[in-house]
Amino acid sequence: MSPAGPHAPGPAGPVWSRQVGRFLAHVVWSTRVVGVENLPSTGPVVVAANHVSIVDGPLLHGALPRGSHILVKQEMFHGPIGLILRGAGQIPVDRSSGRSALEAGLAVLRRGGVVGIFPEGNRGRGDVAGVRAGVAWLAVNGGAPVVPVAILGTRRTGESLGHVPALRRRFVVELGAPVEPAGGEGMSRREAVAATADAVAARLAEHVQGASERHGLPLPADGPD
Repeated sequence: MSPAGPHAPGPAGPVWSRQVGRFLAHVVWSTRVVGVENLPSTGPVVVAANHVSIVDGPLLHGALPRGSHILVKQEMFHGPIGLILRGAGQIPVDRSSGRSALEAGLAVLRRGGVVGIFPEGNRGRGDVAGVRAGVAWLAVNGGAPVVPVAILGTRRTGESLGHVPALRRRFVVELGAPVEPAGGEGMSRREAVAATADAVAARLAEHVQGASERHGLPLPADGPD
């Protein structure tokens, strides 16, 4: 597939939408962003974050030092919000078959861009109890490192998954050291994806737990149910 394939979102959307994300992160809420030096300044990068709240996507988009194309569930791409998301260059994900979203993300990586993904698949406790293989597929096929990101404070125990936090609530977004995709002589693509998925899952879970302890912001104790 060509990097300019029909599924690839254009690079212009994140130019303006990142400023909207920054406004939300630093004016509407009080967000401390840590570890931006861990995001490579050029080249393809996959950003993998834990997921607890409806505001995690725009917060991540605004916190990153580069424009990003984040995979967002397809159900959000309706009405005015859908128009904004498409204009912002975000990528819709059909969770019954995410192939088209992965192809769009791969096209972004092939032109040297940044793709954001919540590899847990759904909002929940954000403790990274499980990671889907899509993040590893993108990293291996796109030749991109995976930067783990901990998002903290966006949902507290007892708040619903769709709860919008109050003005000026304190958040932390901490970027960790990149995980290089697995690969090498004698390793098949399938084996490389599996090994990368395991490495990302372990690093992201460790990073989130460590960031939670460092900043004194616990993860919510309740999940989707």
